[in-house]
Amino acid sequence: MAFASWTKSIGFAALVLVTAPLALAQTPPAPPVTAPAPSTQVAPDAATAAEAAPADAAAAGGLDSSYTPMAPTPGKGMPVDKGIDFQDQYSELGEYAYWLDTIVLLPIIVAICLLVLGLLMWVMFRYRAAANPNPSRVTHNTTIEVIWTLVPVLILVGIAVPSIDLLAKQYKPAPESAVTVKVTGYQWYWGYTYPDNGDFEVISNMLSEEDAIKSGEPHQLAVDNRMVVPAGEPIRIITTASDVIHSFAVPSLWFKMDSVPGRSNEKMLIIKEPGVYYGQCSELCGARHAFMPIAIEALPRDRFDAWVRSQGGTVASDQVAAADPAAATAPAVSAAATTTPAAEGAGTAAAAPAAAQ
Repeated sequence: MAFASWTKSIGFAALVLVTAPLALAQTPPAPPVTAPAPSTQVAPDAATAAEAAPADAAAAGGLDSSYTPMAPTPGKGMPVDKGIDFQDQYSELGEYAYWLDTIVLLPIIVAICLLVLGLLMWVMFRYRAAANPNPSRVTHNTTIEVIWTLVPVLILVGIAVPSIDLLAKQYKPAPESAVTVKVTGYQWYWGYTYPDNGDFEVISNMLSEEDAIKSGEPHQLAVDNRMVVPAGEPIRIITTASDVIHSFAVPSLWFKMDSVPGRSNEKMLIIKEPGVYYGQCSELCGARHAFMPIAIEALPRDRFDAWVRSQGGTVASDQVAAADPAAATAPAVSAAATTTPAAEGAGTAAAAPAAAQ
């Protein structure tokens, strides 16, 4: 019985091997695969993209949303080797403060120092014991007392008037049209939020020495993401902190404001011309205090708008279009309304002769 079963199995396997090629030969071949015609698939997508491109360009104000960081100018907005003076100023307040220091305070300081030094030398030489064996017993001199009282008062008044004027101008409120930037100090980096442009935040950390040199920027001042603002326009800087007290300071813009947790400090800034301006945290805020640089990039308005769009934000023109979509289609609607009566009149005129016939 076992031998018979084994013989049947061998016979069935042989039958399968013989008939399988015949069955495959009788199976109809698959139809050939043909590539779709390019005109039937690609053209509609291309047409759709071509139709969408003008709309996107209109929504973006005709501007490219791409952004390339501006290369810094050597010596501009940054410290220089062997520098002993203030950095060159690129704000009106900075120029005013530099004038007050250089034209008013510095000459007064030099004059007072020379006067006091001269008086000391004269007293030491004129009234020394060898030249004046019998010292004077005079205790009062009305003329001298009036002079050394009035002259310091006049000097202080002369210093106070421009100083108070500068202080008042530094804290002049920004206009409503100013671009608002909220600066937040963290341990240990900066965050820049743009509430007027979609409320997005840019986190700024210091670059390594290798990356800074590669990008052509000064080490310990270069950052991965700058604070970008428009040049020549008022900017409302609102500073705060999330942990400890920081200080947002940019010397070449004459700007310094403490960032205090739980408090918002506000100050206006106007940068006169485009450029890259560097600063640092000026408050001892912890172990990595020295690793909190500030880099402000001032751009023309059109390039600033492009940067905002590259960050996913919105500008004023985009907000107006989003609030009133009908404004963009108003010309087309009015044109259609203007041509409709004419078309209707033409149709009526064409139908009248046909009716007459």
